[in-house]
Order: sequence, then structure tokens, then C-alpha cells
Amino acid sequence: MSELSQQTTRHIVQDFELADPGGEAAPSEAELYQLLCDRISWLIEHNMEYLLSLLYRNDVAERKIHDALSPLCPDPANQALAKLVLERQKQRMETKKQYGSQPSDGVDEELKW
Repeated sequence: MSELSQQTTRHIVQDFELADPGGEAAPSEAELYQLLCDRISWLIEHNMEYLLSLLYRNDVAERKIHDALSPLCPDPANQALAKLVLERQKQRMETKKQYGSQPSDGVDEELKW
């Protein structure tokens, strides 16, 4: 799989309300992963319903979420969920590349991929 695009990175940063790691450059995938881990950890403790809503909006499979939250998962829940978010966003990028963008005249810019 490829690296995350800047647009996808911005989408994740915005959706999960991640703090800017400093500087104007987009965070690297490793930095984004760490920011996601920290944010997801906080959400698990303080606002689980909102976290589940974010995961749903990011199209992460419910079965995978359940597996990540299971005590049998080898990774801590925050790390497993962060990996799922990044994995799903990479899949979406690959699908978008494979099928290309369709003309979307008349569609609000925020609603486009």
C-alpha cells in the first residue's frame, strides 16, 4: 500500500481533531499514527460513543473494531484502532486511484472525495 496523501492526512487530522504536530508540513505517517493513538486513547476513556461514530464515518468495519477492542487482540486497543483507520484510508485511496474520479459538476466541494 502507498503512503497517505496530504488530502487524506488532512481528512484524518480534521475528523479526529488532532493537534498540529508543529510546522506547516503535514505529519509523516508515523507521526500521524502516534497522534491517532493518543487521541483514540483519550476517546476510549472519555467519549467512547464519539469514537465509535468517528470510526463509522471513516468506514472502518464493525467486525474489525470489535476485534481491536477484544482482550484477545495482541495490540492495545488504541494502537489497533489507529492501524485500522490508517489501513482503511489507504484502501480508500487505492480504490479511488483504480476507479478514478467521476465528474461531479454541481456538487459542493466539501462533499467531493
